[in-house]
Amino acid sequence: MTNGKQMGGVFPILATTFHDDGSLDFASQENLVRHLLAKGAHGLGLFGNASEGYTLSDEEKCALFKLVRETAGPTVPLIASSAHAGTQQAAEASRKAEAMGADGLMVLPPFYMKTDADGLMFYFEAISDVVKIPIMIQDAPLMTQVAMPAALLSRMGREIENVVYAKVEAPPTAPKISAVAKGGGITAFGGLNGNFVIEEHQRGSRGIMPGSDMIADFRTIWDALEAGEDASAWRTFTRILPLIRFELQPGLGVSAMKHNLKCAGVIKSSFVRHPTGSVDATGLAELDFLRELTSNVPA
Repeated sequence: MTNGKQMGGVFPILATTFHDDGSLDFASQENLVRHLLAKGAHGLGLFGNASEGYTLSDEEKCALFKLVRETAGPTVPLIASSAHAGTQQAAEASRKAEAMGADGLMVLPPFYMKTDADGLMFYFEAISDVVKIPIMIQDAPLMTQVAMPAALLSRMGREIENVVYAKVEAPPTAPKISAVAKGGGITAFGGLNGNFVIEEHQRGSRGIMPGSDMIADFRTIWDALEAGEDASAWRTFTRILPLIRFELQPGLGVSAMKHNLKCAGVIKSSFVRHPTGSVDATGLAELDFLRELTSNVPA
């Protein structure tokens, strides 16, 4: 493994911005990248579920990655999602992501045709064999229905050369991060839009990967936790919790995040590509209320 960039802290999953007709909006994308970095993001995650990566063609991913790298500069770590239902295809997608300039890979296990522990070892070894950058295993059984026990994650970290991180999204996440930390061999990140960021940090998580719309607050929380000021972290977290909760509705989180970013003037359109769900009119009124509510609570 040759990559030496820092992989820790707040790594938002970068929303992919579209025009109202569904085409890529490169101007909004550039503005969003600059916004996230200005708000304190330590790095960026690309083409994940909150990026609607499943709706993007290979050509679109290449164009977006080039824009993000040029906008962010050479020193900002970029983690690209590169999973595929097939092992050979996942390895090739990972090789291409590294060739584009990714600093790390976030990889789901195969979940269309599920496999056992040996098959998971084979899958991630095949990816590791063709890259030299860190691999983050995305442990997201609510989506994949693939269970990866903490002991298996630790084993993969010890035995597979480039497997370095695990994004733990298997509830309850905090106890699992404790188990991962005890097993060693791999470094845990949190996900699920930061729902348990505080408990995860207390148990050994070294990063959080939320959506793109509350990064200043997540950076405030992270800095407080790193400084040992847990009560301060809880105050900020409690203030934004209504929005975190709203965005955890299955299928609607990305749409809600985009509406928040549009209302903040960061992006021009809240369009999401099918099959991503859209918040309905009643939900938008609820979201408007929550934005107003959270903005009026003292920090």
